[in-house]
Amino acid sequence: MASSVAAHQAPALPPSLGRRIWQLVPGLLLLFAVGYSGKLIEQSLSRYSKANGLHWPNIEYVLWAIVIGLAIANTIGLPRIFRPGVATYEFWLKAGIVLLGSRFLLGDVWRLGGISLLLVGIEIALALTFMHALGRVFRLPGKLASLLAVGSSICGVSAIIAAQGAIDADEEDATIAIAAILSLGALALFTFPLIGHALHLGDRAYGVWAGLAVDNTAEATAAGAIYSDAAGKIAVLVKTTRNALIGFAVLGYAIYWASRGQAQTVGNKAAFLWRKFPKFVLGFLLISALATFGFFSKPQLTDVANLSRWAFLLTFAGVGLRTNIRDLRVQGWRPFIVGALGEIAIAVLTLGLVIGADRVFRL
Repeated sequence: MASSVAAHQAPALPPSLGRRIWQLVPGLLLLFAVGYSGKLIEQSLSRYSKANGLHWPNIEYVLWAIVIGLAIANTIGLPRIFRPGVATYEFWLKAGIVLLGSRFLLGDVWRLGGISLLLVGIEIALALTFMHALGRVFRLPGKLASLLAVGSSICGVSAIIAAQGAIDADEEDATIAIAAILSLGALALFTFPLIGHALHLGDRAYGVWAGLAVDNTAEATAAGAIYSDAAGKIAVLVKTTRNALIGFAVLGYAIYWASRGQAQTVGNKAAFLWRKFPKFVLGFLLISALATFGFFSKPQLTDVANLSRWAFLLTFAGVGLRTNIRDLRVQGWRPFIVGALGEIAIAVLTLGLVIGADRVFRL
């Protein structure tokens, strides 16, 4: 009897896999604790303001989770035991975006994508040109300027990491570029919503702007969600459009640096593009297609949407916990100045594009 039961038991996990899973647990618990604390603060302040007749602005859990994470990371620091689990915030970000596809019909994606694609193309051209010009003015190394340019024009850290290997850039250059992009992304979380409200931007216009001008997908998603739920959805869609072009941008840089004898020659360009293409974009479109053709019932759509919110809760906690403002002092001032000037110029130019497109196309 015992042997029969044993025969039907699931095989044990390999020791190395089991150990890796356990290493994730402390960080995952911290992500949940920080994210859920932000949710509790939002709910408590909302109840208090209503009970006392106060006109307290509704600050989304997104911002509270990020602020709590920033406070932890930049005061007591993030102990090593939590780091593997906290690093999974990028997985939760991609999972949340895939699940968010249930809230978009393909027709909505197509209509917004047509306008967005034109704006994205203009934004990428402006960002690449301006960043390289600033790099020359401030005499940055060529590959560092390339990493800053691709990070600011496409999708932040993911683009920098993808480009680093493709152009054989030094790890130090990649670290400097990542530190600058992350720090500027953190600033965008606080400045973009204030500017949007000051200019009385509608949810769609603001979401398009955040999706165009904020580099990292996590920060773009958060900057949109802080403004409103509708703006957050639009920001994700526009940012996803930018993300889809990462392979082409990295391929262009790989060919350029290879032609100068400073990177490996690209062989199969189609295979290169597929390797660099962000696969979660396909997941987003798949879920959107299933929702469009009625695969999900209304209760199921609600459940999927709730799952995406839980995934984003972990994501935004990770954004704060992974942002160390002190890294700026270590990395030096020139890359940060180049990044800051470039980001300001891109934000202003894309804001003008969005306002103009809103007046013409009624975003």
